[in-house]
Amino acid sequence: MGISSESPNGSQQIVQKETRDETTPLLPVKVEEEGFHEFNGASFSGAVFNLSTTIVGAGIMALPASIKMLGIIPGILMIIVVALLTEASIDMLVRCSHQGKITSYGWLMGEAYGQWGRIALQASVVINNIGVMIVYMIIIGDVLSGTSSTGVHHRGILEGWFGAHLWNSRAIVLLATTLFVFAPLVSFKRLDSLRYTSALSVALAVVFVVITAGIAIIKLFNGTVAMPKLFPELDGLSSIWKLFTAVPVLVTAYICHYNVHSIDNELEDRTQIKPIVRTSLFLCSSVYIATSFFAYLLFGEGTLDDVLANFDANLGIPFSYVFDDIVRVSYAAHVMLVFPIVFFALRLNLDGLLFPTSRHISRDNKRFAIITISLLTVIYLAAIFIPSIWDAFQFTGATAAVLIGFIFPAMVILRDPYGIASKRDKILAVTMIVLAVLSNSVALYSDAMNIFRKEEEA
Repeated sequence: MGISSESPNGSQQIVQKETRDETTPLLPVKVEEEGFHEFNGASFSGAVFNLSTTIVGAGIMALPASIKMLGIIPGILMIIVVALLTEASIDMLVRCSHQGKITSYGWLMGEAYGQWGRIALQASVVINNIGVMIVYMIIIGDVLSGTSSTGVHHRGILEGWFGAHLWNSRAIVLLATTLFVFAPLVSFKRLDSLRYTSALSVALAVVFVVITAGIAIIKLFNGTVAMPKLFPELDGLSSIWKLFTAVPVLVTAYICHYNVHSIDNELEDRTQIKPIVRTSLFLCSSVYIATSFFAYLLFGEGTLDDVLANFDANLGIPFSYVFDDIVRVSYAAHVMLVFPIVFFALRLNLDGLLFPTSRHISRDNKRFAIITISLLTVIYLAAIFIPSIWDAFQFTGATAAVLIGFIFPAMVILRDPYGIASKRDKILAVTMIVLAVLSNSVALYSDAMNIFRKEEEA
């Protein structure tokens, strides 16, 4: 005997009448030679580090340029406001999921909007995450092996240290990174298994902040940095319009919603998810504010769109090039450790799209291996043969990211399948949709104009 219920992948399946362990979809019991070994639940700190690592990715390097455009005070206020909106959107997902005993984002969208809702969510996660990870791998290649994508060759760290050789070429370095770093880390079937690498990833982001802050403070005392502008300089309608181009960077800086359910499912006490989210957002907001403020203080109006590129020259302090290398190496290592966290959600959602009626991927080793190897191969080849893809993924990534982080959670609360939404929730949901649509429109328009300008200049 059984009852029909929708699976985490959105399909219909038979569920036994016995009480089901809510962690089952992500935490299968491992069969050992001596019997069964069960996972006892993720720790609070491990969950915080995993969620924080999901948030702090490559976007941290674009925030200083956004602060340069907005000014110190509006920029920091925007970082705080977007963090609060992110907390609200995650709270919407968590409350609905707990009420309906739902264990995945795709399943929740399926409950609210049917099969097409689930497919839309999973496709958005696949588009967003595969784009993000290709960019991560490109960054690693640029930092370690150098790049000539702009027409000017920038030496990578390995080329700077040892000279140009076949073994430190882009293809070989990224292949070694894929085989010896990514492959072992993406082989884990539980997100909690990555808690130590996530903690190290967060620590490396803090190292970047500390070094940047230290250099900026030294130069401030030496009187060699200019006072940064507190507010934007407005000299016409075009300058006001330009301010909006910073919004997509800020809106997408906190996207982590695709891993919230995975982290929630692994907790022994699921009531901990709300303080975990708040702690992670506070930690990441602190890193974002410190990075943005000190990097802008250090480089001023010379702050580049990717501030990492500013650490490719003399910083005007003793041992400048040593600090340059430390910053770039620590950031490359940080990105390497973020990769498996983002990959976890990519694999889960791609499997849900391709095999919606199959048992969970963690219970099928063959499917797990095939999808993992296929995704790693595609990402590696894209990073090798399409080394400059920022424009393409600004279209797909920005759009998919705001769908995942703001539009879909707001749509769920507006549909309110479990009758838990208050009037305040619905007003906030409408506000988030308007903000997301506005920022997306500006991002797409701005990117299109930039591409047209480049073609005209060429």
